[in-house]
Amino acid sequence: MLLLDHSAWARRLRAPIRDRFAAVLRERLFAVTVPFLLEAGYSARSARDHAGLLSDVRLLVRVPITPDVERLAVGTQSDLARIGHHRLRPIDVLIAACAHQAHGGVLHYDKDYDVLHEHTRLRFRSKWLAPAGSLD
Repeated sequence: MLLLDHSAWARRLRAPIRDRFAAVLRERLFAVTVPFLLEAGYSARSARDHAGLLSDVRLLVRVPITPDVERLAVGTQSDLARIGHHRLRPIDVLIAACAHQAHGGVLHYDKDYDVLHEHTRLRFRSKWLAPAGSLD
């Protein structure tokens, strides 16, 4: 299972990966978290766009933010502060903690997940949507 990050979701319609992303979405191989839903909803341009987003993801598995995930996220930020990386986006830290707790991965287009994977105790699969820099 791969949790969606908004960095991947926002690029899902780009030509190189559009068909593959749609196929995997139909197969329900993704999961979502409330932080993802809020971030994706924030980027909606209208009520109709927001409703479409919710329709697209309503059938996907939801990974909850449990007290254990909260402790993992706060502890991870503390660990990162000790090595000079505490300025990662809180939503990324939460999603990575959810992926760790769910024994899954994160589909992203964001180098922060590599930092989280390499420099913290969180164990999750960091899966780039496409090679870094190829969709910018």
